[in-house]
Amino acid sequence: MIQPAASTALIHDFLETSAALYPGHCAVVCDSGRYTYAHINEAANAMAAELLDLGLQRSDPVVVLCKNGFEYIACYYGILKAGGCVVPVNPGFTAPDIASFVRFVQPHSIIVERALLAGLRECADTPSFLMTQKNGDLPGRISAAFKNAGALDEILYRPCPGNPHLAIDAAGGASIIFTSGSTGRPKGVLLSHKNIVANTRSICRYLAITHGDVQMVVLPFTYVMGKSLLNTHIAAGARVVINNQFAFTAAVLRQMEREQVTSFSGVPSTYAQLVTKSPLREYRDRLPWLRYCSQAGGHMARPVKMLLRKLLPPHTNIVVMYGATEASARLTYLEPHRFHEKIESIGKAIPGVVITIRDERGRELPPGKEGELVAQGDNIMMGYYKDPEATGQVLDSFGYHTGDYGYKDEEGFLFISGRRDELVKVSGYRVNIAEIEECILESGLAIECAVVPVTSDLGGAKLLAMASGVGASVSAADLHRYCMEHLPLFKRPKEIVMSKSIPKNINGKIDRDQCRVQLMNQKTTGRSICAA
Repeated sequence: MIQPAASTALIHDFLETSAALYPGHCAVVCDSGRYTYAHINEAANAMAAELLDLGLQRSDPVVVLCKNGFEYIACYYGILKAGGCVVPVNPGFTAPDIASFVRFVQPHSIIVERALLAGLRECADTPSFLMTQKNGDLPGRISAAFKNAGALDEILYRPCPGNPHLAIDAAGGASIIFTSGSTGRPKGVLLSHKNIVANTRSICRYLAITHGDVQMVVLPFTYVMGKSLLNTHIAAGARVVINNQFAFTAAVLRQMEREQVTSFSGVPSTYAQLVTKSPLREYRDRLPWLRYCSQAGGHMARPVKMLLRKLLPPHTNIVVMYGATEASARLTYLEPHRFHEKIESIGKAIPGVVITIRDERGRELPPGKEGELVAQGDNIMMGYYKDPEATGQVLDSFGYHTGDYGYKDEEGFLFISGRRDELVKVSGYRVNIAEIEECILESGLAIECAVVPVTSDLGGAKLLAMASGVGASVSAADLHRYCMEHLPLFKRPKEIVMSKSIPKNINGKIDRDQCRVQLMNQKTTGRSICAA
């Protein structure tokens, strides 16, 4: 097995090394295109040359507004080669959100697919360089906003085989990734080359990723987990298969069979959809190459884990992981052979990371005692971009304070009991809403659910729940009866609403704010029932 070179210091070194070792090997499959390592590297070199000609300086931010594909990958590595700082913006954001990010970052350049130009209509007062996929007239307000406009497809296909080999500080900013905003206003997480390289090497090690691996990617590269899938497999000289239409799960599974995919990765909602709304059972004997499925992005309920284990081929491992954008992606993983034994655990720290459990005074706690998970390692972020106050709230001499509470058992396995923002006071009792969600899912009647606290008429908090049933016949009354049998009165949701789907953010995580809006406005279709 060839691991990334120990001397690798910069993120784009991974691409350049793999291009030298496997120039003709297929690196990326996307839509109808197949791109070799030599092709990807040359396109990235061309992008770097263009940006340098435009006066890009070290650590200058460059916004990338592209969906997963060849263009995104070439631009990502090209910006890094030129010494810039990549700021990926998810195309799913609204135009005002995009404008807000652009104004906050004040980038040197903006790279955008022509099909996504509408997302920049609010940026007319932000002069930056714009590259589109095709020449032609740009909308007036957009055209007037930018100093230059170039054709992205022309730039990426210019012959440019030589690597720039610039002197770039590995401790300098390489990427600003905005958090999903599930706990408030999104923050820009500033990551260095050193952060991302350390995490990439560690992930390659514990997942044993090799040149022969084929990774199916359905998560956006703008999301830190999607970015880690790209970096790790490029580092190993492996192949990345991009599918931007996960809603059509049957087509995804057909492509996995056709491309002989060896690994698949997702967040809990990805797997909830895979086990309930896909023909995964039919493919159980048709995926002999699939060696593991990895999951991160939040807690995945036991029923989903068990159903996934039942539907996957017997030889396919399930790798439960835990991480954060602030950690460049990954902090822990659960070894597959302990899956059943430690099914509720997030495992142990990955190589190069140390996790301690600490109380509110920073004292390390022994096994069995609950406190906050605090992480140390070279993968921990530089800080929040332009936000020293927020940075100081989570980074100190002990490391990165995750905001997650839990404990270690006697063997050192970590367990999450809830987030700081998920602990609420109801009728004088401290309640962990994740525990209530887990109970509802344990009923076997719901495949997804979200519990949100709202202010009650009498003051304090009351709990509302939104659930997606395993079948059309499941009612809110069914779940209410289950909650009455398994939860004390103060933990029971005051109202349960059934919905065909639970609102998600652009990274596939449950959007609690949107759930709260729908529950309060009662716009969700389905029956609801008030608890006694």
